[in-house]
Amino acid sequence: MVTIPSPAVAVVGRHNSGKTTLVEQLISDLVQRGFDVGSVKHHSHVGFEIDHPGKDSYRHRAAGARETVIAAPGQMACIKTVEGELECTDIVRGMPGHDVVIVEGYRKSGLPTIEIMRSGNAADARVAAVFAEGARQGWPLGTDFTQRARAQRDANAPLDRQDQSDYQDISNKLPTATTVAVVTDIEEAHKAAVSYGIPSFSLDDITGLADFVQERFVRPRVTVVVQAGGESRRMGQSKALVLFDGRPLICRLVERLSPVADEFIITTNEPERLAFLDEAYPDVHIRLVRDALNVRGALPGLLTALEAATNPYVAIVACDMVFASASLVVAEALEMSASGADVVVPANKHGYEPFHAIYRREGCLPAVRAALEDGEKRAQAFFDDVTIREFPQERVLEVEPMGGCFVNANTPEELHSIEASLLGQ
Repeated sequence: MVTIPSPAVAVVGRHNSGKTTLVEQLISDLVQRGFDVGSVKHHSHVGFEIDHPGKDSYRHRAAGARETVIAAPGQMACIKTVEGELECTDIVRGMPGHDVVIVEGYRKSGLPTIEIMRSGNAADARVAAVFAEGARQGWPLGTDFTQRARAQRDANAPLDRQDQSDYQDISNKLPTATTVAVVTDIEEAHKAAVSYGIPSFSLDDITGLADFVQERFVRPRVTVVVQAGGESRRMGQSKALVLFDGRPLICRLVERLSPVADEFIITTNEPERLAFLDEAYPDVHIRLVRDALNVRGALPGLLTALEAATNPYVAIVACDMVFASASLVVAEALEMSASGADVVVPANKHGYEPFHAIYRREGCLPAVRAALEDGEKRAQAFFDDVTIREFPQERVLEVEPMGGCFVNANTPEELHSIEASLLGQ
């Protein structure tokens, strides 16, 4: 079963900054846009119960059960005993399949953070002053602002108990290199964010903040295109229809890649022979698309895929890649979102793997058309005209530890060898 990792962003701030209210409003806006949103709340106190004494499930836990699942129609909750405190990244990793996870707290998780500062909160006002001073001094984010906070404290009148508490609350809770946005009604904090090149939003601009989160962190919508072509001279028949483990090879590709496809397209010059896929996979809603040009070649195939896709990100995979990886498609899409690249392409000692790569439709389509007008047919002919992000072999192995994503079969002998290896024959 394919698990689709969920991208995540954390909303952080000091006590009484308004984190919960902001998270609630942000989640509501994103859900109204049709996104599947997960959430994580950091509870700073040791020990808490979401069930009540006297309830059956509570009694299970009290009797010593380390994990209790409470299930009802439409709902399920799990209470589990763990050693110490789980890392936030491990928690998010255990929440696959969401378009985005909004985390409240976990400043030190390593996640990108949205910093909230509210003028009505004394600790936030102190942080804003330190943040602004850092901007004026030109200190890079990630500098130890704690020393600056201590200097500000010493320059003021002696602190009462409440001030001491506020200082403790800000000393380790300042913007850092992971800060990607600021939400504030404090003018000097807004100006400091602008100075650092960080997007800044007012407390009531939930729509603007949701737009930012959608663009930067929500799992991008991906069209998966399997290039099936038609008759293969070296295979002696259509690669899509050659049998693998007793079924047409194209079925294996549909089953491996459809879980991560918001749109699934197969480019083929024999759509009538692949019409059985509609009945075999009715929930996938497969589109069969003929080549846009009556010209053979890898680049014309890319043109067909990019023109047919309706989503901004287009993952293109050859139909003979027996171990095509849905997890790699997701990792490439997230890398594209983070980097802004037009192409995220696996790279190894043999070069690029353009037929298990992801393409930004808007950036690549004009470049592909221009290369075709120049008489090019190679898949990589337009790469010099777009922004390329290499996805190195070590990253591929992080996503797919067993490797093999780019193994392809060009002849019956190669296909039989792969099949025998896979089935242990």
